[in-house]
Amino acid sequence: MEKTLNVSHSASSKGKWSLDLGNPAHRQPRSGSYSPGTGDVSDTHPSQTPKRHLEGVLNKYTNLLQGWQHRYFVLDPELGQLQYFINEHSKNQKPRGSLPLIGSSVAPSDEFPYMFTVCAANGDFFKLRACDAHEQQMWMTQLQLCARRHSDGSAKVMSQAEGQQKNLVNSIDSLPSRGPLSSLDQDLLLLKATSAATLSCLGECLSILQHNVCQAAQHITHSHMQGSNTDNICNWSRSKTSSEDHVKNGELTRNTSTIHQPLSPLHRNKERLKDTESSSSESVDSSEEITDTEDNEEEDLGVLDDQRSIILHLLSQLKLGMDLTRVVLPTFILEKRSLLEMYANFMAHPDVFLAITSGATPEERMIRFVEYYLTAFHEGRKGAVAKKPYNPILGESFHCTWDVQRDKVRPLRTTSSSPAPAAAHSTQITSSEGLGSYRLRFVAEQVSHHPPVSGFYCECKEQQICINTHVWTKSKFMGMSIGVSMVGEGILHLLEHDEEYVFTLPSAYARSILTVPWVELGGKVSISCAKSGYSAAVTFHTKPFYGGKVHRVTAEVKHNPTGTIVCKAQGEWNGTLEFTYSSGETKVIDTSKLPVIKKKIRPLEKQGQYESRRLWQHVTAALKAGDIDVATEHKHQLEEKQRREGKQRTASSTTWKPKYFIKEGDRWVYHNPLWKTK
Repeated sequence: MEKTLNVSHSASSKGKWSLDLGNPAHRQPRSGSYSPGTGDVSDTHPSQTPKRHLEGVLNKYTNLLQGWQHRYFVLDPELGQLQYFINEHSKNQKPRGSLPLIGSSVAPSDEFPYMFTVCAANGDFFKLRACDAHEQQMWMTQLQLCARRHSDGSAKVMSQAEGQQKNLVNSIDSLPSRGPLSSLDQDLLLLKATSAATLSCLGECLSILQHNVCQAAQHITHSHMQGSNTDNICNWSRSKTSSEDHVKNGELTRNTSTIHQPLSPLHRNKERLKDTESSSSESVDSSEEITDTEDNEEEDLGVLDDQRSIILHLLSQLKLGMDLTRVVLPTFILEKRSLLEMYANFMAHPDVFLAITSGATPEERMIRFVEYYLTAFHEGRKGAVAKKPYNPILGESFHCTWDVQRDKVRPLRTTSSSPAPAAAHSTQITSSEGLGSYRLRFVAEQVSHHPPVSGFYCECKEQQICINTHVWTKSKFMGMSIGVSMVGEGILHLLEHDEEYVFTLPSAYARSILTVPWVELGGKVSISCAKSGYSAAVTFHTKPFYGGKVHRVTAEVKHNPTGTIVCKAQGEWNGTLEFTYSSGETKVIDTSKLPVIKKKIRPLEKQGQYESRRLWQHVTAALKAGDIDVATEHKHQLEEKQRREGKQRTASSTTWKPKYFIKEGDRWVYHNPLWKTK
């Protein structure tokens, strides 16, 4: 049974309110027409208010051109949706649009009289206006009650599921350790792990919903009607909220790099201490280096049955979200290289990297860096199967160089309007590759063990370009996956242009760890140059639970002062990438066909005791031979040695001092960087 109230929105617009008041026993009769502001709209029992069916005309902000439009809205409390139609006569047709209210946010706005916003958990939102304060409050109250009822229902279901999963785990753990049905039965261990993974998935979904609501609310609060358009596709010049997000310390936060004004390399050069060690003390002799012939491609064999039992037993001991930093993982999942060497493999296209500084304009240089950044990750991964690089030992280092012929240094694209000029630096070096080569030098060091922090630095003196990065790897257990957050940042220095490009790194995930594990990257990262005002927002998309492609990445390059998008990219970070530029030009880059320039490294017998290849040589040899027991033993010896040295430092109150990096605030910086010697 319904009660109809006539509501006038303006001289030319009238609508109806329909309220389903539930049980007639709780209704008090009321008759006559209703005018906004003349009285309360309901005399129902409080317990009935969350179930009202509400409909009527509201003003909806459509876009900048059309402005406010009359639309007919229907609040369905059972579906938990707010739908709207062009007018009342079309409400039996398909809705023009709708918002799910579960996890949504409803708030007043002072932009216009009687305005309020409804932000859905998926990021969509409506800007609405009522005809008076009473009507505004009535709609907001009913929307909030509906959203709360559906959100509380989800939380209740989640709580019940957690209780049932806990009972399941306790029942399995209470079984005897031996016998026909034991607590270590593979099927039961798998049941524990999968049930935990399912709960983790549900929890992540709820967190994403809540986060999206907060982000949407912030966006509406700060946008103030500037170019907002919920009905049309974004164009080139529209700024996007995704450009303002990045991953920091494992969490999605607002990007402040575009307004941060770091010290220029010249100014920072004056501020640095003058008594830092000179790079002439480097113990690495580049003349001893030879082209690397190692090919540690990992075979896609998956997990063997006996190995699966070990993993299942390990998983049964872990808790969701547990930090895996101190957990000793099985040796058979190790990759045959150190994490420090993996960072070096990100530089497998040094010709593309060196071409960044030759860009004719700040826009060109930013685009070149983004093109390099997106094509750098595929070579850092060896094979499709997910394996874990060796955890570097404290003080471990890795050194290598690349000799790049000058005629090979070219960008991945050129433009007819601003062709790349000839390289500004004509300095040449003599190398085994012949005359006319640039030399790119790389050094990485494990500067901290708890937490595990690595620093790496790469420079080319001839091109006056260098990059300094520090990374803290934070691993956590996620049920059927393991997530690794790459916390930290890198700074690319183009000394010729006095420019710095600050960038972050994506997270990595090892999926399907019980079958054939595979790696995907995920999260939002940022690249920004404070001097030029250009920034880039890069999103590594994880595969949806149902359907969807793997390894997807999208990116946008923006000129912050004007909000103009000058370049867009999409594709797969380990496959084909398509770049579209504001000039209308497009470019397709197949990362699998890009030439890989081999690094140069000294033979094992000429390396120091703590250099990666020599340090892990016995573990690597055993893994190549397929002898897991021997590999495990050598790995255990290295870990025990590290523990003994740590205890000795603690006993003598000695602080570890890295050889190549120094700590400046929260950052680790190479001890003699190129910008200091400029």
